[in-house]
Amino acid sequence: MIKKELIIGICVGLVANTMGLLCTATLLGQGDDFTTVIKAAAAEGFLGKLISLGAILNLIAFFIFIKKKQDYRARGVLLITVFIAVFTFVFKLF
Repeated sequence: MIKKELIIGICVGLVANTMGLLCTATLLGQGDDFTTVIKAAAAEGFLGKLISLGAILNLIAFFIFIKKKQDYRARGVLLITVFIAVFTFVFKLF
């Protein structure tokens, strides 16, 4: 049961981060296509910052799970947020 709740939290964290990335790319892309914005961000070196801004929606999901006392789901969201932070750090190094 605990493993199921953790996996649900991880899935919610991934979906929230993806939706946040889509929203951030749409808002900062000034009307360009999503793939165009991602390619331009990678070429100009700020793709990591764009992904980090997308993780803001994880914060909302985390606090919703905490308020509903669904601690293992919140733990899954936190786990994926830490994974995104490490990925962004490693991506920025190379």
